[in-house]
Amino acid sequence: MKKVLSTLLTLALAATPFAGIAAQSKEQDRLQTCGLVLEDILNIPDDIPQDLMDKAECAIVIPSVLKAAFIVGGAYGRGAMVCRSGANFTGPWGAPTMIALEGGSVGFQLGGSATDFVILVMNPRGANAIVENKVKLGADASAAAGPKGRTAAAATDVTLRAEMLTYSRSRGLFAGVSLEGSTLRPDNNGNEEIYGKKVNPKEIIRSGAVPASAQKMAELLNKHSPRNNSDPTSLK
Repeated sequence: MKKVLSTLLTLALAATPFAGIAAQSKEQDRLQTCGLVLEDILNIPDDIPQDLMDKAECAIVIPSVLKAAFIVGGAYGRGAMVCRSGANFTGPWGAPTMIALEGGSVGFQLGGSATDFVILVMNPRGANAIVENKVKLGADASAAAGPKGRTAAAATDVTLRAEMLTYSRSRGLFAGVSLEGSTLRPDNNGNEEIYGKKVNPKEIIRSGAVPASAQKMAELLNKHSPRNNSDPTSLK
């Protein structure tokens, strides 16, 4: 019996490094998928208005969220948030922090297909809130369905005052969508797998090195929105 237990323990210890590698690979795949989703959406002719992209402090991409995940209430979608780097979000788009979207009480219908979400974070308060704690959209942070098109001229006052603008893509259709009632929070386990250690999400977005699997996201954002017209208070 002792011999069997010793063998099982040896096998378990031997498998541990491989489990870590598999988890890291899964998070790297998620970052690469986020880059592909972002590229597709930025190539849509009637996509996110350029002036809103230039005003955003951060961009969150949550790929392939399924309706079933929300029905059971315990599952969630996972993705990444990339912000303009630096203490005041004034630098180029930088390193990603992993993010979880939980939607047990969201008030929208996804249909039967997977849905991708893009969320623009429009001011420093919204960005700091997400990396520090769980944020409930519509309660802890104001959120609105984002307008789409070449410019944000048609945006309402509610949209322009929102801390977060939310978009969805499902079955090839791209549109603003309400995510009120859902929550966003740091995915600390995901960050640990990506960066190889426990790391503060705020430190990542302010000064972290961009991992290879996230290069596409950072490059797309820096190419699409090199101009920073974000909240003037973030420049102080």
